[in-house]
Amino acid sequence: MLPSLLITHKEENTCLIDNFKRAFDLVLGFEGGYTDDPSDSGGKTKFGISKKAYPDEDIVNLTLNRARELYKRDYWDRCKCDLLPNNLDIMVFDTAVNMGIGYASKSLQKSIGATADGKIGPQTLRLVAVSKPSDVIAKYMTRRTLRYHKIAVQNPKNEKFMKGWINRVFSLYLKII
Repeated sequence: MLPSLLITHKEENTCLIDNFKRAFDLVLGFEGGYTDDPSDSGGKTKFGISKKAYPDEDIVNLTLNRARELYKRDYWDRCKCDLLPNNLDIMVFDTAVNMGIGYASKSLQKSIGATADGKIGPQTLRLVAVSKPSDVIAKYMTRRTLRYHKIAVQNPKNEKFMKGWINRVFSLYLKII
C-alpha cells in the first residue's frame, strides 16, 4: 500500500487533467510545429512527435488532438505522472518526451535512490512519496543536463542542439517552480 501522501498531494493542488494539460502546453512550447532537420535523428517531427518513434503516423498531417492522445497514453501514463508530485510530474513528462521513457524513468529512480530498472512501480512511488520534491527535481535536472552533454560529446552533430536542450531544462524549471 502506498502512503496516503502520494494521493493527497494532487488533491491539495491541481487536478490531474489540469496537470497533464499544463504539461502538454509546456512541451508544445518547446517542441513547436513541423520540422525535418537532417541532423535530428528523429526525422520528420511535428508537435514533438517523430516519424522515428511513430513510423505509422502521418507526421505531416498530425493534428494537435492526436498529438495530445499520444503524449497522454505513451508518455504521461507510462511514466505514471499522475502519481508524482506536482512539478516533478511535468519534469519527468518533458524528459520522457525529449529523451525517452526509459531514460526519464531511470533518471527519476537514480534521483531518489531506487533501483534503476526503468519501470516506475510501487518501490519508486514509495520513495518519491517520502522525498522532498524540490531536491528530487534538482538531482533530476543535473542528471538530465549531464546526459545532454554526454550525447553531444558522443555525437558531435548534436552539439548544435546543446544550447537549446540546456535552455529547455532551465526554462521548464522556471515555469514550474
